[in-house]
Amino acid sequence: MKQFINILTVALLLLTSCNAQNESNIKNIENLETNVDALVKQYQDLDIFSGIVLVAEHGIPKYHKAFGMANRENKIANTINTKFDIGSMNKSFTKTVILQLIEEGKLKVTDNLGKFIPGFPEIAATKITITDLLDHSSGYTDYWGEGFNDLPIEQKRLAGLVERIKKLRLEFEPGTETAYSNSGYVLLGAIIEKITGLTYHQNVIDRIINPLNMTETYVIDKNKVPNRAIGYFKDMKGNISNNLGFAEVPNPDGGFHSTPSDIVKFYSEYFYGTKLLSKETKSNEAFFGSINKRKTSGKASLMAGGFPGANTAYLEIMRDEISIIVFANMDEPVGEQLASGILALVRGQEPISPSLPANQNVYKHYKKHGIKYIEENFSVLTKNFHSEDPKGMILNGIGYDFLRDDNIEEALKFFQLNVKLFPEDANLWDSLGEVHFKLGNNEKALEYYEKALAIDPYMESATNMIKKIKK
Repeated sequence: MKQFINILTVALLLLTSCNAQNESNIKNIENLETNVDALVKQYQDLDIFSGIVLVAEHGIPKYHKAFGMANRENKIANTINTKFDIGSMNKSFTKTVILQLIEEGKLKVTDNLGKFIPGFPEIAATKITITDLLDHSSGYTDYWGEGFNDLPIEQKRLAGLVERIKKLRLEFEPGTETAYSNSGYVLLGAIIEKITGLTYHQNVIDRIINPLNMTETYVIDKNKVPNRAIGYFKDMKGNISNNLGFAEVPNPDGGFHSTPSDIVKFYSEYFYGTKLLSKETKSNEAFFGSINKRKTSGKASLMAGGFPGANTAYLEIMRDEISIIVFANMDEPVGEQLASGILALVRGQEPISPSLPANQNVYKHYKKHGIKYIEENFSVLTKNFHSEDPKGMILNGIGYDFLRDDNIEEALKFFQLNVKLFPEDANLWDSLGEVHFKLGNNEKALEYYEKALAIDPYMESATNMIKKIKK
């Protein structure tokens, strides 16, 4: 009898231990599938989401499903193995390689840009450091601009982008301010090539993708990626277009293709492991220092990427090792908003219901209530907009949609309201000048182009139009 009791005790202990290991920090985990399905359906009912959702705990999937179409034209559905453009998540790969080179003694955070890449103006060459490039404080912001999408593809590759950036002006003195910088990460990629003698892409393959066995991640031109999701975005009326003309080339600032299950391998190692970066490196680096504080707070860290027709979001609750990944082949910020909704569910909270994208929402209410209503309710109508982008983009986009429809008078209303709401944005005065020029109001056009130039003395479009009008 004693032996039987001992066996029973051991069995109970083992059962208790297994139950403890199987306990989850996901609230209402038994209803996770039902609740996430219901939330995703709200987004699908508005036709603003298609993609993949993955919720993992300690790297183990708890929810993993694909929704909608990878290719609407050919009626190809998304699957959990469809490859999505991860956008600015590339920057985490670039940063990892740079930190590895620092570990290897081949680079210092205080090294300046001119040490590695010749041909930059003196202030950029001597004052921009590796730290500035990593922390978005170099003074260079974006290399995108008018006509960029029409450039030959070679000018969109790394070497071509470096030459383009050399001609840009610094928006502020290096190290004195912070502004999100795709250009900075392009330059980091060029520095990686200079130091190693290998291409940026080969460095990523050798140093990250192969060691982590990321078999579903591609660093090649997007038209060569197998099983790829085409991106889609909508205009103010809800008319949908694909994004085949955007971001054809993967570079250090964005453009790799992957799956959520492969990206979990990378970010799990990035956040917790030592295979790519040592504990010492992470303890001395500002970003890792800030997220390490979240190991006890329960706050989630966000990594994201996006451009027209693509949005990826990765939320990590470091305290609980819970990962929430949303890959969308529709316009941002849908990936980040859906991920935030799932985060609420994981915490046992009620998620915010989705709404139409800002441009569609504004247009819908404009047709119903008029321009005065838009002015009075602008903040509410545009809450579903990417938080990091200037809100002047919304009305500007609607104005140009009207221009494309040759509805100049309607466009004028939106450009006029835009400068009223955001009078310090030079680009908006430039747009107002453009619509007056189309109307033949050269005097007004000149006034608004000069206003744009007063705010931004380096604005080429305003400068060129002033010369044209004066002739």
